[in-house]
Amino acid sequence: MASEIPHFIGGKRTSFTSKRFSDVFWPMTGEVAARVNLANGSDVRAAIADAKAAQPGWAQTNPQRRARVMMTFVQLINRDMAKLADILSREHGKTIADAKGDIQRGLEVAEFACGIPHLLKGEYTEGAGPGIDLYSLRQPLGVVAGITPFNFPAMIPLWKAAPAIACGNAFILKPSERAPSVPLMLAELFIEAGLPPGVFNVVNGDKEAVDAILDDPDIMAVGFVGSSDIAQYVYARGAASGKRVQCFGGAKNHMIVMPDADMDLAADALIGAGYGSAGERCMAISVAVPVGETTADRLMAKLIPRVESLKVGPSTSPDADMGPLVTREHLAKVCGYVDLGVKEGAELVVDGRDFKLQGYESGFYMGGCLFDRVTPDMRIYKEEIFGPVLSVVRAKNYDEALRLPSEHEYGNGVAIFTRDGDAARDFAARVNVGMVGINVPIPVPLAYYTFGGWKRSGFGDLNQHGPDAIRFYTKTKTITSRWPSGIRSGAEFSIPTMK
Repeated sequence: MASEIPHFIGGKRTSFTSKRFSDVFWPMTGEVAARVNLANGSDVRAAIADAKAAQPGWAQTNPQRRARVMMTFVQLINRDMAKLADILSREHGKTIADAKGDIQRGLEVAEFACGIPHLLKGEYTEGAGPGIDLYSLRQPLGVVAGITPFNFPAMIPLWKAAPAIACGNAFILKPSERAPSVPLMLAELFIEAGLPPGVFNVVNGDKEAVDAILDDPDIMAVGFVGSSDIAQYVYARGAASGKRVQCFGGAKNHMIVMPDADMDLAADALIGAGYGSAGERCMAISVAVPVGETTADRLMAKLIPRVESLKVGPSTSPDADMGPLVTREHLAKVCGYVDLGVKEGAELVVDGRDFKLQGYESGFYMGGCLFDRVTPDMRIYKEEIFGPVLSVVRAKNYDEALRLPSEHEYGNGVAIFTRDGDAARDFAARVNVGMVGINVPIPVPLAYYTFGGWKRSGFGDLNQHGPDAIRFYTKTKTITSRWPSGIRSGAEFSIPTMK
């Protein structure tokens, strides 16, 4: 019988009253590896109550000591990197190397959060008026929550939790029920690092748990990453209940290939960014836009043999370029999009739908797919596929190439490959997309900058990690101070000024 994965409340693994479970698969074999307990509303409320009790003491812990806990946590993640990556790879399907990258990019945000004594510093003005000093403070919100997706079981929980906890909040994590083990391991590492029990709680669940978080009055802020439709739902419902909300949704990331680009460099970039992690990344490049027919033909000549030679294998294989997709249902959905593209008239140059891996016939595998002559009216261009499918849209000129990502409903990331600095500078300034790469295919900023897309890729005013994370997880209090000495008597009925 499959083992049961519980929740993490009050510093320990905890089974709740809910008797609902969801299967957790190992995508490379297709077998059920475990069952995860799905929390109900009362279970979520119990976790929030525990966090609410723990938060005031943590907030009163000075920032330097909170930073020391985070520093120790960073050391423990590095210590356990191999173990974390192995479990992450088995539950998600991404390769070990990719799993380590997942953890590392989350770790970098935890490293950024170690600077919290500096990041929380407010402002001070002496003598703002006669005998008046003016200063501001940043204070934690209280209990906050993160709802995170299956495709980055370590990175995105850490993007949410590390800044929130460093700011003095207690944090409720609702990870994806498809890949729940690594979040529980991170919770145990937080306790080992010295974080008080209750400050970081993990509640596994589905929509019932999500709605309980969104409706609970003790949750002050919610961060979400997932599909755009659900992001919009979470944003609307959370905001309606008075919460601060940041939600990040889907993407259709374009890569513009100019005629002067290094075609080998561009092709390699498209292969890694389009097919890494089997395309299950919100920052994956899913649309290549060569400028001009000659450029397109040159690019296709480079791409086709590279896609055909992709090494698809078990996620734990050191030789695999990409592993399986996360579930059988998702595999069927991605194959359905390929079927649709053929019906819509796109040219399927490389077809990976019938890929089978000997010895792993029950795994959720798919080979790389490559479409040419895709047009903007096709659904495979408009919608996020979230799989190893790359579409080539041939642009007649630079202006058309610029318009494609700018006019698409998603605006997460975009890249341009060129040797022309003027073209690159113009593109970066004018494109209507939140994150831009110049000869960089996946423009995910480093931890001390902020990550966030535009249009239907992002809902809310503040982005993830970097300075925006500190703003999101704190509230600003401004104090105007004057002491009695030398103050004239008598009431003042006009609004105070500094005359």
